[in-house]
Amino acid sequence: MKKEKLLIISPSFHGYCYSIADGFNQVGYDTTVYRYDAFDRFQEKFRNKVFYELPGKLGFDGKKIAEKDATSKAIETFHSVNPDKLIVIKADTLGDSFWEAVNESKIPYMLWLYDDFSRHRYTHEFLSHVPTVLSYARTEAEVFSTRNINSHFVPNAYNPKLTDFPVERTNEIVFVGSRYENREELVLALAEAGIPVRAYGRQWSHHPFDRLRTWEIKRPNIPAERDIPLSEAYKVQAGAAGALNIHGLQAGLAMRTFEVPGMQGIQLIDRLDVAEFYEPGEEVLIYQSLDELIELSQRLVRDPQWSEKIREAGYKRSVAEHTFFHRAQGVDQLWA
Repeated sequence: MKKEKLLIISPSFHGYCYSIADGFNQVGYDTTVYRYDAFDRFQEKFRNKVFYELPGKLGFDGKKIAEKDATSKAIETFHSVNPDKLIVIKADTLGDSFWEAVNESKIPYMLWLYDDFSRHRYTHEFLSHVPTVLSYARTEAEVFSTRNINSHFVPNAYNPKLTDFPVERTNEIVFVGSRYENREELVLALAEAGIPVRAYGRQWSHHPFDRLRTWEIKRPNIPAERDIPLSEAYKVQAGAAGALNIHGLQAGLAMRTFEVPGMQGIQLIDRLDVAEFYEPGEEVLIYQSLDELIELSQRLVRDPQWSEKIREAGYKRSVAEHTFFHRAQGVDQLWA
């Protein structure tokens, strides 16, 4: 029997689209991924600099030019692949002509939002005309449903095949990700409490190049490393005494919610609603105050054996329920 062709049009963001595609391949699809914002080859990067970034420096709307070009390429790819089904992830920078081409094709399609709705350009009116909308946040999916939008909650997940487990462990509490104010405050507070910490990412890094490209000279006075690929982030978080999962005002649970326990890591998370997916104290560790976070971190550093049962339980739950294959199975039941 011939497999159905599934096209996933997605941003490049950390390569999550490939893990999602692998999940659908396991379900039984012949999946193709197209990243609408990718500049992989030298020629593409050069074109981006000359045709998009340079006009922006000269006072022209380089972003609009780039989005028009991306829309044309997405339409070309859509017609070239000629899929039986389509999943569009984010894609709010693609123009109306893309959505017109999709609707004219009459094939089933879904729009997947794995970030907050407020971080997209879409309106509720636009979403009401999309056959199926997937949201990573239960609260947002519920709001969509009250606005005549066919929405479904699909939580984030992890890819158990992305990399091997770390060989060694460290005694550090780590954070991998962007340096927002609330994150910086917590990491600095841990360091001031005498807990060994380390942060990863260009906004934490003390490297001169990272300071220049982020237009920031000042950096928090803590051990920090440069950007690392997602596969390395999996290992770093799993090999640490504990990995911070700091959300702030984010509506849904971040990818690392599932990545850390899925790699046999110890997650220190600030969200009570993680209990929908993991047993607090048994599979993950929740903190609701700085004092709690400091106390848990001190114990993890002081007594690494304490975390072993939590690591194993979190891993078992993750591999049994929270991979991208599990999410793909659920999404596959939603085609109109």
